[in-house]
Amino acid sequence: MNMCQLHHKNLVLILVLCLAACSTLIGQVLPVGMPALEERYRREQLLGRLDSTLSFSIRPLSQDVLMRGNIYDPDSSLTSSRSILHRFGDDGLVQLMPVVWQNQYTSAYPYGWNDGAMIPARGWQTYLSAGIYAKYKFISVQFRPELVSAQNKAYLGFDGKTEPSWQVWYQWANNIDMPERFGDGSYTKAFWGQSHVRLNFDPVSVGLSTENIWWGPGRRNALLMSNTAPGFAHLTLNTTRPIHTPIGSFEGQLIAGRLANSGYPPTPLGNPDHYDKYYEPKRDDWRYLSGIILSYQPKWIPGLSFGLTRSFVRYHNDGGSSLNNIFPLLGSGSDYRDMENPDRPANAEEEKMRDQYSSVFGRWAFPKGKAEIYAEYGRTDPPWNTRDLVVQLEHSRAYVIGFTKLVPLKGPKHDLLQFNLEFTQLERSRTAQVRTSPTWYVSNIVQHGYTHQGQVLGAGIGPGSNLQSFSVDWVRGMKQIGLQLERLVHNNDFYYDASGDIRRNWVDVGASINGVWDYKQFIFTGNLAFMHAYNYQYEIGENTFEKNEFWNFERRDKNNVQLRLGVMYRF
Repeated sequence: MNMCQLHHKNLVLILVLCLAACSTLIGQVLPVGMPALEERYRREQLLGRLDSTLSFSIRPLSQDVLMRGNIYDPDSSLTSSRSILHRFGDDGLVQLMPVVWQNQYTSAYPYGWNDGAMIPARGWQTYLSAGIYAKYKFISVQFRPELVSAQNKAYLGFDGKTEPSWQVWYQWANNIDMPERFGDGSYTKAFWGQSHVRLNFDPVSVGLSTENIWWGPGRRNALLMSNTAPGFAHLTLNTTRPIHTPIGSFEGQLIAGRLANSGYPPTPLGNPDHYDKYYEPKRDDWRYLSGIILSYQPKWIPGLSFGLTRSFVRYHNDGGSSLNNIFPLLGSGSDYRDMENPDRPANAEEEKMRDQYSSVFGRWAFPKGKAEIYAEYGRTDPPWNTRDLVVQLEHSRAYVIGFTKLVPLKGPKHDLLQFNLEFTQLERSRTAQVRTSPTWYVSNIVQHGYTHQGQVLGAGIGPGSNLQSFSVDWVRGMKQIGLQLERLVHNNDFYYDASGDIRRNWVDVGASINGVWDYKQFIFTGNLAFMHAYNYQYEIGENTFEKNEFWNFERRDKNNVQLRLGVMYRF
């Protein structure tokens, strides 16, 4: 039995058994992407001050596991708090959530991910969010809308000079909802944001939510669920803390959601040099997503957690009312045999008009060593059988692997140095030379791909891309100042299909200075990044292949500067 052929009924049974309800009141959750706070709690665990059975692979995090009276004040540094508007005895309260205002300026071309409702755009962009939280006995309601406004300036997108290059580009762009530009003018949109209605019974929560979800142990990327796109409407059944059993601790989540389309073409239409004839409008139908994550930490190995994730996407009108269509996780495996050619494996997901993704992950936190290692390995094309999985383990794979280390500094302030190294690989492996190998998040079955509102649900670097990043930070409590270096390779899957010139890979090399500073009720954040794009949009000048001049061509590079400034006010 391989990773993608695990018996889903047994998985769900394990999850349901873990979700045995009790009567303890459950607190609120910390929204994914809340500036500085998630990073702070992760450090707390590596310092031995937070529940070591927490995997940090299923977020948002609950107040129950964070063990703070005010989850927005992890250091208990606020001398006064005016967030609670009213209490209903011991059974409930009404509370103000922090106000968050984020601003971003990007000079040359869109860059960045894990910013939720904000869009990839050039120019100035601002984000504003605030909300209110209320609970009474086992019911909780959180209303935290988000507002985004962006200049959305025009910039040079893909500019293939030949018809064949545009044809290959559209073969990719017609199978994912990932527009280069969100309209031809300024962009303003409001979202439900980090809102929910839940019924809570420790350690279980069930409800309707539009919150962002993060699945997996990665810090900068996650293969199936991240906060690169806005949150989407979904039903959720999830644990609110690790459930301790005689064999170890379990966490899990089961979701059923609705994905929306952006409504924009992949590139602005009407340019006679862009061969619009290859553009294929996508279906006017929303997509249904179902997914599951299960994490387990053995009792005998403290700090080690591992688990699996799986998600299915299909168009709403392509599904029926059967349990297998609503929760494919309860159905049989995904591979089948072509009855006319029984020796030839075929793709069952294409027959069922749906796309699927799966991954396994692990994380090992060492509080004594103040360090962690973590990894996630995923596939988008299920193996035919165990032999196929073992022989071509790299087929259709993607992975995230990382390491974090905290080094205490001498002195009375308990300062730290924090080092992090993380690699993400989405580019197709060499098996693409001998068998069909899908690009991650791109699908000819569900032609909007694995996206919501025009942005990828998983790793924000995007289809066919790779990232190597390194950061070092000085840390004092909530305060943090650091330097980050990274190398981003843009969509090599498209590049190798479209170009026969080995010199044209589009690679960004970047350096950024970032900071977090808290003062009374405020948390200030800032980031100044400089990126140099080699062969921007896969373009070079004079195309000569003479031996002595192979790398002496006219460079089509581009520099890009991005400034991010934000402030959070905690009542």
